Amino acid sequence: MNKKRVLIFASLIGIFGISFVVSNLVGGSELKFTRALYYLFHPGSAGIERDIIWQIRFPRIILGLLVGAGLASCGTVFQGLLRNPLAEPYTLGISGGAALGVTVGVLLAASGAYLPLFAFAGSGSSVFLVYTIASKKRFSNSALILSGVILSFLFSSLVFLIFSISGAEDVHGVILWLIGNLSSAQTYLIKIIPFFILPGIGLFLIFSRDLNILTLGEEKALHLGVNSKQVKKLLFIAASCITGACVAASGIIGFVGLIIPHFMRKIVGVDHRLLLPASCIAGASFLILCDALARGIIRPLELPVGVITGIFGGLFFLSFLFKSKRWEIF
Repeated sequence: MNKKRVLIFASLIGIFGISFVVSNLVGGSELKFTRALYYLFHPGSAGIERDIIWQIRFPRIILGLLVGAGLASCGTVFQGLLRNPLAEPYTLGISGGAALGVTVGVLLAASGAYLPLFAFAGSGSSVFLVYTIASKKRFSNSALILSGVILSFLFSSLVFLIFSISGAEDVHGVILWLIGNLSSAQTYLIKIIPFFILPGIGLFLIFSRDLNILTLGEEKALHLGVNSKQVKKLLFIAASCITGACVAASGIIGFVGLIIPHFMRKIVGVDHRLLLPASCIAGASFLILCDALARGIIRPLELPVGVITGIFGGLFFLSFLFKSKRWEIF
């Protein structure tokens, strides 16, 4: 790794450290930097400020780290597989499928520990349907993306159908969750989802060389000894598991998997052996900072973090639309 790349990764780690500190300081209750730093290194101390940091803000930071890294890595993989800068779990319908699964689980009063299972069932069903539809079009990249967008709208309609026949209390709770929120960080979820997110990211890194080859095209990949269909299926399944875990823990947080890989590709290049870890670090930092902004922008009230990422994502889409050429969209 050359000096430029070392500097880039050092900067990314530094930005993550800044996001960690900022997120501990910002919230409904203002904490002084020195006091927050003291309680961070003295978790056994007593006091309200200690409880705020270790019981409220620290779990949110850990959740933001896992979800941000997971969504950014999935977006990187999807964009590489489909060779399309607009591909991510949100636009491919995987987030929508996971959301539908969790909505059904919540309305069935399922235990919180089972919500990831409902999310995985929904995301797995979405992947299966996207693949089935795309298979009719010879797995073309445009067919995969368009089928994902269509299914995303379909799943959203089904969620609203469930709302219309459910009680008001259930609907209110699910709507707040669907917007995307880190405020409901639960200890048991933080203990469960790493077993789905971290192995999935590890699998992405293992297949990063194959992913580099797939970006050259399936025909060239076949000549270079890469079974494109098998690798695609494996990575899609891993991405659906990661997405399911992220949605189960934090709801639908869109555009993290779209924005971060796009900018990291411009900074570190197209080599997925570097792009994937860079996107994970940047995605974690971005979501943690967005959550801090959501907590502090209209304090003492708090916005769902999905609102902040949605604003950034919408502006990114408009910028991409105006700057891109016709052939770059699909």
